[in-house]
Amino acid sequence: MASLRLTSVLAGLSLSLALSLAPALPAAAAPCSATGAGYEAWKPLMAAEAKAAGVGRRGIAALMGSSYSRATIAADRGQKSFKYSLEKFMAVRGAADIVAIGRSRKARNPDFYAGLERAYGVPAGILIAIHGMETGFGNFMGDTNVVSAIATLAYDCRRSDFFTPHLIAALKLVDRGEIDAGTVGARHGELGHTQFLPGNALAYGVDGNGDGRIDFTNQTDALASTANFLRQKGWKPGAGYQPGEPNFAVLKEWNAASVYQQALAIMGARIDG
Repeated sequence: MASLRLTSVLAGLSLSLALSLAPALPAAAAPCSATGAGYEAWKPLMAAEAKAAGVGRRGIAALMGSSYSRATIAADRGQKSFKYSLEKFMAVRGAADIVAIGRSRKARNPDFYAGLERAYGVPAGILIAIHGMETGFGNFMGDTNVVSAIATLAYDCRRSDFFTPHLIAALKLVDRGEIDAGTVGARHGELGHTQFLPGNALAYGVDGNGDGRIDFTNQTDALASTANFLRQKGWKPGAGYQPGEPNFAVLKEWNAASVYQQALAIMGARIDG
């Protein structure tokens, strides 16, 4: 009997040791959906996944307070401009106005843009072209709740794998106080003057004006962060950025659409010229 008890105890110890040494299992991925019907049931599952990824109390609360964004889904389904020819794309996006306004902005504040180029190696023309293309130089930075927009895209099955890391990043930005549950951005959750997706905001955002915080609705922070993004993605100071030149490939990191990349290169050269 004593031998049986000893065998039982040893077996229990072996099981406990095996469990203690076993790797922790990751949280199960929250299931995606093609409609908004299951969004509320999805949120606590996503919250568990986010918590396992290091999101804190404020970020989780922002997720749980989010809502399914039909405006985001409509915008995601309705994208057309990237299918245009280069000429039509530039006309629709107002390239001539961006260049004219961009030259004026550069002439009014040359030291600001020269400082960014000294720090990051990115010339004024490209930064100004991005600023003009993305938000009309800050005139319209969006009308959609950022957390709800990015959570909706993480929930939607079309590109859930792409947007889920951006959702985790958005919630971490809430934890850090760089955005909050009420922050408004673009329909796909982009932030500020140059429309950073949250994952890029988290990874490449910098405090350009030295006030101790990163604020993408502040022009200096936004443009410094944009320059930092391009430099970290491989921008070579002094090298060209037209098709076939070294820095053109870096423009692909900013936007995957070829017409967008070509338009930036053309506008940037005209602004810098």
